[in-house]
Amino acid sequence: MDSVGLSLSLILLVLQWTHIQAVETYWAYRGSAGQSKWPEYFPDCGGSTQSPVDVETTQSQYVPSLGPVIPLGYSQSGNVPFSLSNNGHTVMVPLPPWMGLGGLPALYTAVQLHLHWGNGAAGASGAAGSEHTLNGQRTAAELHVVHFNSELYPNMTEAMTQRDGLAVLGVLIETGEETNQGFGNILNYLGRVRYAGQRVSIPAFDVQSLLPTDLGRYFRYNGSLTTPPCFESVLWTVFAETVKISEAQLLKLETVLYSSKPGDSDRLILEDNYRTIQPLNLRTVLSSFPTESAKVYAAGEVSAIVIGALCGCVGLAVIIRFIVKTIRFFKHLHNERIVVNRSTSSWDVLPSIRPAPMPRTKEPEKEQKQDVALSTTSDLGKREEPASPGQAQA
Repeated sequence: MDSVGLSLSLILLVLQWTHIQAVETYWAYRGSAGQSKWPEYFPDCGGSTQSPVDVETTQSQYVPSLGPVIPLGYSQSGNVPFSLSNNGHTVMVPLPPWMGLGGLPALYTAVQLHLHWGNGAAGASGAAGSEHTLNGQRTAAELHVVHFNSELYPNMTEAMTQRDGLAVLGVLIETGEETNQGFGNILNYLGRVRYAGQRVSIPAFDVQSLLPTDLGRYFRYNGSLTTPPCFESVLWTVFAETVKISEAQLLKLETVLYSSKPGDSDRLILEDNYRTIQPLNLRTVLSSFPTESAKVYAAGEVSAIVIGALCGCVGLAVIIRFIVKTIRFFKHLHNERIVVNRSTSSWDVLPSIRPAPMPRTKEPEKEQKQDVALSTTSDLGKREEPASPGQAQA
């Protein structure tokens, strides 16, 4: 009985250990093994420096010494095909070891890239699926490019457990009108890895085509992996400039993949694979540029703002010129009025006191006097005329 009891105890322990191991290796974003349960089986997931976080742009600390991120070998795809896989949590592309990252405190070697997204329910509150948020706003999706510190550690496995072991680039993705050819190198092959565990070879491509144009504007902080085991070993770089993919590309990402395996009876759509925002606690988010505005703009928005500002300046200049010309016109008109007034008689200036014209009733008398004067003068002339000789002898 003792041996039988011991055997039963051992069997129960083995079954219990197997169950624990199964629980520890399985996790999900929702359900009984969802995010709220992660700290129970992965203690680091309950740490104080977890990721992702909400980046409040106006609260970040500007550090002028933070230079641009320098991709190394990203464009050297080579002749060896890439591999695309569905691991049940995301789609992932392992990267060749000649790719790396400069502009950081150490040299980092590329490991892999993967995506996070929301769901295909248009207009749903949870449709957006980026992990990091800017000023509380979540974008459509997010790309992560993972690297390990190859100056200090020999591989990813050892580096991921160390405080300074990893560096991850975070690229926020929005939707636009045009198809993104860079992301098309991945999204066009999703139909070949629909189920968890499937893998397919895809043509090698320029990985830098997935990054934003401006690699000098970003936010940086110390955080963690956003999936179990949630090791707090990541130096995060989240770019301020977003990239855009088309609505059709986003819909494909949100609806084509399954988190279940081909033989599973229930096919579960792989969606909403983003972790909720974690407390920042005492951490400070650094920025490589002054963040005077609370909004982070995409490249197209920056161009629109610049063009709008230029148009506004031109319009303001036209308005000022019009006002100046109008003031000069009225000033000139005022001066002309003053000159005219000075050259006008006092009667024209004060017509109300002009005297009334004199009546002309005595004009006939004046004419009569003139006639009398003329007649008198004529008579005098006659009187002074000398007498003729005949008139004098008689």
